[in-house]
Amino acid sequence: MRKVQKMTIVSQKMIAKNVFELVLSGDLVECMLQAGQFVNIKINEVAYPLLRRPISICHIDYELNQFTVIYRAEGEGTKLLSLKTAGELVDILGPLGTGFEIDEVQTSETVVLVGGGIGVPPMYEMAKRLNAKGVKVISVLGFASSADVFYEEEFKKFAEVYIATMDGSHGFKGNVVELMKSENLEFDWIFGCGPKVMLKAIETEYGQTKKGYLSFEERMACGIGACYACVCQLNNGKMARVCKEGPVFKLGEVAL
Repeated sequence: MRKVQKMTIVSQKMIAKNVFELVLSGDLVECMLQAGQFVNIKINEVAYPLLRRPISICHIDYELNQFTVIYRAEGEGTKLLSLKTAGELVDILGPLGTGFEIDEVQTSETVVLVGGGIGVPPMYEMAKRLNAKGVKVISVLGFASSADVFYEEEFKKFAEVYIATMDGSHGFKGNVVELMKSENLEFDWIFGCGPKVMLKAIETEYGQTKKGYLSFEERMACGIGACYACVCQLNNGKMARVCKEGPVFKLGEVAL
């Protein structure tokens, strides 16, 4: 059930090049039940920027009543958000969208979590939950360069971690699928979040042989399925709203 709440900033810090970790506190955390959902953040009380910013949930802490988002400050809205400090209130709408399903995953199975760039954050809550379930977790994280890498040590608490950078400045040189093939990783499930080119590569390489889900990063407006700005084509010929029916879809469900 989604709600709107003014939540308190606990902390905010830069953790990589133009990438910020924002921790918020409030009762809305109780409604956050699935990994892979997102929130819509209202940047200011004034008219500008007009639209809320959709940002994936990275980590949920029910004991402290806090949750964490990680975002890249690249547009006017997110740059303004990055200037906010501890103690300030932020208007949050959420949780939104359909998250990842992990009930089907058996404890005897191995899961690969693939995150690309700002698609890495939702994989962290997934790693935590799968690890708690007793599932073997392998995290494959892709970035442009060493300056863009974040949360490597955090993922190591719950998973075996591999890093790929396009320029080879940290870890494997190349993309995440090339890394997985190079390491000859063996697994039963694959869950991914990142740019469409990465998701298409996963679909091409593993769509016919593996079980899994992909989370799609699309431009959104309302975040609640009313405006149809984020519609995508499914392989069955139907259309789906990424913010409502997604952002998570079964492997092979979305036409890429």
